Amino acid sequence: MSQRIVLASNNQGKLREFFQILSPLGFELVSQADYAVPDCPEPYFTFVENALAKARHAAKMTGLPALADDSGICASALGGAPGVFSARYAGEPKSDHANNQKLIADLSAHADKSVYYYCVLVFVRSENDPQPVIADGRWLGQLVSEPRGDGGFGYDPYFFLPEFGKTVAELSPEQKNNISHRAQALQALIQKLK
Repeated sequence: MSQRIVLASNNQGKLREFFQILSPLGFELVSQADYAVPDCPEPYFTFVENALAKARHAAKMTGLPALADDSGICASALGGAPGVFSARYAGEPKSDHANNQKLIADLSAHADKSVYYYCVLVFVRSENDPQPVIADGRWLGQLVSEPRGDGGFGYDPYFFLPEFGKTVAELSPEQKNNISHRAQALQALIQKLK
């Protein structure tokens, strides 16, 4: 019998990735949207604190075990920015195009264009789980100024992977789901849950 877990996200791109990676492992995944759970505030300056808040919120609202992530893109030359502010880097309303243009502009004065995607996953068995399971993953790349590819979401068209000679948006979903920061974090989480 599979275990039902609520995913503490309304981001359709993330949800697709989670479903593709975890469903074959016997988890019955449901979105928090299926339970009309609103987005949780993310007031913290660290990925782990935001992910923990989201997981506890989803577990409280649904009564189910919950899995949450907080992830973003970090630029070495910018001291890790935009980091936890990746989704709203250019302000409101949230816009992938505006976020990408702001990051390109902010890095334009720097020779170092290295970036990395970072993901923290938090799994809680209940709202007040005293031992949340935490895993993370990091994916290294370079920011390019022109978009390439039509897959993925967010910063993917500008996130270049030198070892593949492609941006993340040019990878197949299967390739991305095998090597991404989220895939790395999920594999680490699965090992911990075993």
